Amino acid sequence: MNVSGNDDTFTTTVYGSRFAAQDLPKYEMPECEMPKEVAYRMIKDDLSLDGNPMLNLASFVTTYMEKEVEDLMTESFSKNFIDYEEYPQSADIQNRCVSMIGRLFNAPTDASDAQAVGTSTVGSSEAIMLGVLAMKKRWQNKRKAEGKDWSKPNIVMSSAVQVCWEKAARYFEVEEKYVDCTPKRFVIDPEETVALVDENTIGICVILGTTYTGEYEDAKAVNDLLIKKNIDTVIHIDAASGGFVAPFVVPELEWDFRLEKVVSINASGHKYGLVYPGVGWVVWREPEYLPKELVFNINYLGADQASFTLNFSKGASQVIGQYYQLIRLGKHGYRSIMTNLTRTADYLSQSLEQLGFIIMSQTGGQGLPLVAFRIDEKMGKHYDEFALAHQLRGRSWVVPAYTMAPKTNDLKMLRVVVREDFSKSRCDQLLADIKLCVSALDDMDKEAIKKNKQYIKSHVSHSSRATHGHDNYKNEKHSLQGKTGKTHAIC
Repeated sequence: MNVSGNDDTFTTTVYGSRFAAQDLPKYEMPECEMPKEVAYRMIKDDLSLDGNPMLNLASFVTTYMEKEVEDLMTESFSKNFIDYEEYPQSADIQNRCVSMIGRLFNAPTDASDAQAVGTSTVGSSEAIMLGVLAMKKRWQNKRKAEGKDWSKPNIVMSSAVQVCWEKAARYFEVEEKYVDCTPKRFVIDPEETVALVDENTIGICVILGTTYTGEYEDAKAVNDLLIKKNIDTVIHIDAASGGFVAPFVVPELEWDFRLEKVVSINASGHKYGLVYPGVGWVVWREPEYLPKELVFNINYLGADQASFTLNFSKGASQVIGQYYQLIRLGKHGYRSIMTNLTRTADYLSQSLEQLGFIIMSQTGGQGLPLVAFRIDEKMGKHYDEFALAHQLRGRSWVVPAYTMAPKTNDLKMLRVVVREDFSKSRCDQLLADIKLCVSALDDMDKEAIKKNKQYIKSHVSHSSRATHGHDNYKNEKHSLQGKTGKTHAIC
């Protein structure tokens, strides 16, 4: 087809320019510039192929914030948070957040204006890294002082941990000692956990809301067993998801600094802390649990500062967003939101149970506001949870299917995370679409489902065709997923 040449850079409309008839650059920076309107529209069109975050029920990450806080965060995009001298108020706002969160977790403070020990991080992953480093360094210092070998640290944790715990152990050369789940128990067993502790154990990870089923692990039972058996080790609470839920829904639950063996806690502000990604928090019981060797006093950009994060330069926006939420909502506001989410999760659980699904998550606030469920084997379905997840994608819902932690007999499950913007009305629409998808699958024979599964694997443009991983790193055998086939639940 012969068409007239078009050298128009941008005089008519975006789609009348030559850029609309070309591929977007992918591998090499272009030689010449393009108009800002064209760049905006071309990238926006590219991003339109992403899913709708509000229909992504796989993720805990916040997808709604008020316009006022969005404006505040936008106005702070250019602030480099590490520059305390230039942005002292932003630094002070971080300290206010740390103190508020520390007190929410019952950190022992001597005075009403005393600072808690902690810092903001880039999500809970960095917070967990810092927690592991602090436990390892403190354990090493103690072993050195006693003249004992300090070269073989280990950490005890559930095999249902999020992958960042595997990363922390691998990166910082700490042996992983796993408490395996079972087909009927999806969290750690306190007795088995404590039995794994030896003189080389730097600490125990207890999860306040596992990513698979949302269940709270029994921190108090682990704490009490350590005391009863006079075992000198500490507990880190991974409250990435539950840190901003449990204090408001089940305030009587003892999991935090009320337990004497708990020395550090991480929480994700961008999950139920209700802030856009990515911001996390880590708080220590007292300064002695954050060894001085990990804190650097530096002079940078004109001011002496103490730094104990893995990252250095970062934007101030998310910290400011967290402060807005803490003072805008207060304890009553958080309590109201988390109670509503718990009610919606319970309603969804009951409705799915009536449809014949087996519910794997807790109700009544005894776990996170999420619903983990699976197909009842007794129903004799000729399709699995992954087939249902793929069918729901056709209705624009992202309801992920997972293979559970090791030693659960290859148990499969689906999970719906109930976030702030998941109203009862949206929940009813999801239930209607689940019924529709189940009916469609029931009408398909085994061969049709098998062909559909193969087609999806070969042709869809999302995760199965992802190109961000180099071929050199595929099929690894060092992680739990590589060794056992466990799939990591999304945070």
